[in-house]
Amino acid sequence: MSWLTHQRQGESGEASALQTRGVVITNAWRYDLRLWLGNLLSGGKLQTLRNMTADLAELRSGETVLDVGCGTGALALVACERIGAAGRMVGIDPSPQMIASARRKAKRAKRAIDFQLGVIEHLPFSDQSCDAVMATMMMHQLPDDLQRQGLSEIARILKPGGRVVVVDTKRPDGQHQGQSAQPVRTLPWESSLQDQPQLLKEVGFSQIEAGDTGFQFRGFEIGFVRARKS
Repeated sequence: MSWLTHQRQGESGEASALQTRGVVITNAWRYDLRLWLGNLLSGGKLQTLRNMTADLAELRSGETVLDVGCGTGALALVACERIGAAGRMVGIDPSPQMIASARRKAKRAKRAIDFQLGVIEHLPFSDQSCDAVMATMMMHQLPDDLQRQGLSEIARILKPGGRVVVVDTKRPDGQHQGQSAQPVRTLPWESSLQDQPQLLKEVGFSQIEAGDTGFQFRGFEIGFVRARKS
């Protein structure tokens, strides 16, 4: 859930971060602190949202699951419990600091999770190798063309019938892409969760379903879109 501290790649001077036109978060300890405080002050709502995301992905024992933009690994830890020892849990993020923190968490929790550097536009996986992919609070960090490319990559690596779940912020009701009466976020691109169903359809997904989570982030509703690979 890489969404609490926004920083463009390159501003931190971290040469080891993977090249991407999306946003890369490099301050892992501050990110984790804000996650911890956010979960505490919300009465555990962040953890509830993670469990809801795993539910939406319909994870089952023995599956291969990818968490794109995994941050410091909180969602991957939840998903790992669902797929069990027979499954394979992978998390990717372009930030070395995030991956290092995620690996430490997995080690402390004694979870066999493969955290590795990676970007959504070039997923390091073979065709039809995953059962489910989760992209939580990270699509809004990508320019519009990179979102499309990323969803195409997800379609490529999913098995037939595989599932994808996107959880992110929504435009306010009545506002459409390109309107600026109320800014959706501070990033230079304007697409939002409401645009995901059409993008998913274009890259080959079906059974597309959208809904609300009942949660908010910085005053914006958080919703979900999930679909299956045709």
